[in-house]
Amino acid sequence: MNLLIAGFAVFIMLAGIGVVGFTYYSTNVVLPDEITPPQATTLYAFDNKTIIAKVGDQNRTLVTIDQIPQYVQDAVAAAEDRNFYRHSGVDYKGIARAGWNNLSGGDKQGASTITQQYARNAYDNLKDDTYARKVKEAILASKLNDEYTKPQIMQHYLNVIYFGRGAYGIEAAAQTYFGKSVKNLKPDEGAVLAALIKQPEPSATHQGYDPAVNPTAAQDRWNYVIDGMVKEGWLGVAGKPERPAEYPKTIKAPKKGGIGVDFGVDTPYGNVINYVRQEMRDRGLCVEKDAEVTDTKPRCSQALMAGGYRIRTTVDTKIQAAAVETAQRKSKGSELAGQPSNLMAAVVAIDPTTGRVLAYYGGDNGTGTDYAGKNTDSSGAISGGHSPGSSFKIYTLAAALKEKKSLESRWKGKAFTPEGTKFKVSNAGVDNPSCGNSCTLKVSTLKSLNVPFYYVTEEIGADKVVDMAKQAGVTTMWRTDTVPAKAYDLTKTDPKDITPEPFFNVVGYGQYPITVLDHANGVATFANGGVYNKAHFLYSVEKQNPNTGKWDKVYSEKLDSKRRIDKGVVDDVTSVLKDYPAAVNHRLDDGRKAASKTGTWELKGDSSDNGDAWMIGYTPQLATAVWVGNVKDRKPLLLKDKRKVSGANLPGDIWERFMNEALKGKPKVDFPPAANVGDADSGNGEAPPPPPTPDLPGLPGGPGGQPCDPLTNPFCPRNDGNAGGNTPGGPGRPGNGGNGGNGGGLLPSLPPSNRD
Repeated sequence: MNLLIAGFAVFIMLAGIGVVGFTYYSTNVVLPDEITPPQATTLYAFDNKTIIAKVGDQNRTLVTIDQIPQYVQDAVAAAEDRNFYRHSGVDYKGIARAGWNNLSGGDKQGASTITQQYARNAYDNLKDDTYARKVKEAILASKLNDEYTKPQIMQHYLNVIYFGRGAYGIEAAAQTYFGKSVKNLKPDEGAVLAALIKQPEPSATHQGYDPAVNPTAAQDRWNYVIDGMVKEGWLGVAGKPERPAEYPKTIKAPKKGGIGVDFGVDTPYGNVINYVRQEMRDRGLCVEKDAEVTDTKPRCSQALMAGGYRIRTTVDTKIQAAAVETAQRKSKGSELAGQPSNLMAAVVAIDPTTGRVLAYYGGDNGTGTDYAGKNTDSSGAISGGHSPGSSFKIYTLAAALKEKKSLESRWKGKAFTPEGTKFKVSNAGVDNPSCGNSCTLKVSTLKSLNVPFYYVTEEIGADKVVDMAKQAGVTTMWRTDTVPAKAYDLTKTDPKDITPEPFFNVVGYGQYPITVLDHANGVATFANGGVYNKAHFLYSVEKQNPNTGKWDKVYSEKLDSKRRIDKGVVDDVTSVLKDYPAAVNHRLDDGRKAASKTGTWELKGDSSDNGDAWMIGYTPQLATAVWVGNVKDRKPLLLKDKRKVSGANLPGDIWERFMNEALKGKPKVDFPPAANVGDADSGNGEAPPPPPTPDLPGLPGGPGGQPCDPLTNPFCPRNDGNAGGNTPGGPGRPGNGGNGGNGGGLLPSLPPSNRD
């Protein structure tokens, strides 16, 4: 029996040697430099220091051997392969043992050198535990040992090996367990990581060596590593570090939620990740088709997950925090805290001079609905817009001024039914505003009257209004007479082709949905005096050179500022909107000048309830759009005290608080004066009546006081009880006309009803 066993063993060994020899000379080995292991992508805030997200199939960041302290390398050798610096890369005893175990049905585990372990982890065809795998592993290890130096092999090994907690490679492990880079690890910390390699996570037979899971075994393994380093002369001798006195106490606890590769996805920064992915595609950093994939341009679906990029975003952490703390329901003290559960808010803030998105809050994570941007459902339908109501009138006003209508031009303001339609155009239910049929564009804007803006749109053409919104930065608009609402890409469409069908004259006062991001971009163009900068999240992209470890910049921000709106037009619009914060009681702190506009839109065509509410506004340094609406299904927007949500209450509160916080410490900058463009006689309204007869001593318009004409001064006292506002009529033309929501620009002197 012994002779039989010995003969069989010799046969196996000879056969194995033959297989090894044949395969060695016949296999075309792919060398490590041609294999870049998948790396996680790290996203930074604009400060280029604060990590806001990290995503990837594997949490890995490549490092070069010169970034790994020698005592960390030695700790790994002491743990996994104490002969690493002396052998030729192959453990022949392990191969023979694997062959015997494979035949006898014994344990398939076999000792491997660091070089063999690297080969097994780097090559996909070496994942099975068989004798054939051991042979292939040995072939590759031998060739690797011939081709590379020991430090090079150690570098490759330490960049691919798994350390548990989702950390692949020594750099990710150092960050995961100690919150520092590998270059800053101390000898005792390096030994902790080395001890993990044998079994970083629990199995059915062993709890592994994670200190948080199996502290006793982890420390025993750590002592084994330290003892090995001392025995090999890598610790405690002249020129080497002293032996650590005790086990480290600074090991971080595991993160909740798993491996940490998707850090940031389940936070408000998750939507920023989605935009970065889109912008990488738009900038040509990745491609959609497999046939177009190159070494420098990966497939977009895998670019972030495996590309190992370092991405600097435009997000300002201070301003982002202000947005989240103000608008996120679960943030303690936010404006939504304690409000009805159906209410949702979205905030986008942009630097007007660059187009950089400084803050973006569209939801609590990057996998759910983005309430500030676009969403695509399983059928490919694009959604995400909200009816902007009277806040859209900034574009209508600018379009009118461009067509030579002046702020002092007068327009009819009494309710009417447009010819060929079935709906009545009114002003939040007010058929006869105080200015009657002689409402200036300035007063119509401040009181948010719909009728004058309908007439303006009809006269200059709805295409002019849509084009002005497009020039300012609105890229997408939805028609509302289809289910689901159909999106139109304004960047690829001539406004003349989509007006008056499907976008009818009611576009002039904001029936058709747009996104919060687009509205913020449009507002930013006004804040920048009519010069457009495309809103963006991507500032720079770097990719690591696997050979040198250096980070090569593959993309840098390229601004393309363009004047899209005449400066005089914008100055006149701003001259009106800068009176609005005071009109709706949302002045900024310390007398800081700001321009703003509210907007409210109805819940549905036959309802007096509101479904969307906005506050938009800007200073020369910051442009912000705030929307408040529903989570999921549309319900009446009501505050906890049962008041209707309108632009001037909850959205206004969010806007004011956010702007004050975001601009804190920044210089106060004023707006340029009005340019007074256009023709004052260009409207369809009636000439103003003479000033009222003075009859009240000391008051405006009375004896001893100054005349106060409500037709030219929106701050005059009113006696008609009408609120003005934001109400198109009922069903009729495309988009249904609608009822626009209640209230529009209610001034402090007016009765306290819904404000727009």
